[in-house]
Amino acid sequence: MKKKVLLVPLAAMTLSLVGCGEPDVDYSDNTRLTMRVHVDEGSEEGNGYKEIITAFNRENNGKIRVDLEFVARSGGIYETQLDNDKRKNTLPDLFTFDAPKCAYYAKNGYLYDLSSSFSTTEQNNFVALNRYQSKLFGIPIQESSAGFYYNKDMFNRAGIDVSGVTVDNPWTFTQFKDACAKLKALPGLKGAVDMRLDATADETATYLLYPFVYSCGGSFVDSTGLHALNYFNSANSKKGFQFLKDLLDNGYTGTNYGAQDFFTHQVGMYLSSGWTIPELDNHVKWGQYFPDRNSWGLLPYPKADDGTAVSCNGSWSYAIGNNPRTDKSNVVTLLKYITNARSSKVITQHTGMIPANKEAQVGYANPGSAEDVLLQQLNKTSEQRPETIGYAQFSSAFGRAIKYLRENGVDKSVDDAAQYLETELGRLK
Repeated sequence: MKKKVLLVPLAAMTLSLVGCGEPDVDYSDNTRLTMRVHVDEGSEEGNGYKEIITAFNRENNGKIRVDLEFVARSGGIYETQLDNDKRKNTLPDLFTFDAPKCAYYAKNGYLYDLSSSFSTTEQNNFVALNRYQSKLFGIPIQESSAGFYYNKDMFNRAGIDVSGVTVDNPWTFTQFKDACAKLKALPGLKGAVDMRLDATADETATYLLYPFVYSCGGSFVDSTGLHALNYFNSANSKKGFQFLKDLLDNGYTGTNYGAQDFFTHQVGMYLSSGWTIPELDNHVKWGQYFPDRNSWGLLPYPKADDGTAVSCNGSWSYAIGNNPRTDKSNVVTLLKYITNARSSKVITQHTGMIPANKEAQVGYANPGSAEDVLLQQLNKTSEQRPETIGYAQFSSAFGRAIKYLRENGVDKSVDDAAQYLETELGRLK
């Protein structure tokens, strides 16, 4: 029996569908599509999605109509709703998902295979795509990178010269430690650098810190994504964790910094993503401690002394839902529209992130700017987080290793985390 179309105007969509019962959608009507995003309708990112879909509906008037649903991610509600829809075979036509979860969602049948829908040329328009077992399942909404925000006045007072440090000529772990030692010698600081070692309760620490392991030639899982022993805790992987442990042991960083400490000049450096740029520019955090861009800068990730430069990437992505709609052509049309250069610019103008579409990156950043550092890293040194159906378990294991570095040391904390992950991955086979 067919279901009637849910005739809800774009501006009236609810923030959450949890508890509302089975969506009222007729999958045989290819003129009416549903799209779900993971943010509040009133958020800045939500405004970006509304702008894009309003334009799509206007340009495709009489042919395709998209109903946009907002299900805020807080408390796991978004993922729970996807799980419920998958169980009832009522997934939205298009939805957003966190890129590292691609393997899990693809293996378990949430995602429609896009491999034949996007040509090689179209795929090459993106730095990082979401694949599982060589098949394409997701297209990035926007991209992200991170680096070390630094207080220029502190660096000058400490005699630290980073004028030659670039993405093409990164500093080394040793040079980074030397800078930390000089910053630590300045009076009145809590520490040299906030490495975000306290952010293990969510994805923050994993996202910002995994490149240090890759820089040392380490890894986390094997090619199947189902084994962690001798990968997560290999000798090279432990070198990356040892770098972080050295920073702790020397008092260069800590695990009890406040969110305001860089903004209020309590630490000299702050590891963070591109979302910190508008916070510094707009003084939305802690006032005008940094009056303009002459007072702060952004440095790329350091590399292991005998390793290579590696930085992070990956953000949320779009996927087509593996639902009963047999004709996906209009959904593919929608996906291509919301990932084109124009739409990519729209969403990143609202969020401050890097455009995922390379065509939209042209003119994005002024040479030498903080945005330029992030963009160069994205295109030159970034590597994705490990591909595994047990990504949630990997992130938990990584957080455990970081959390117990100081107390248990590198060998025990990393070995224990590797064994935990091996066990958890074994449950997924």
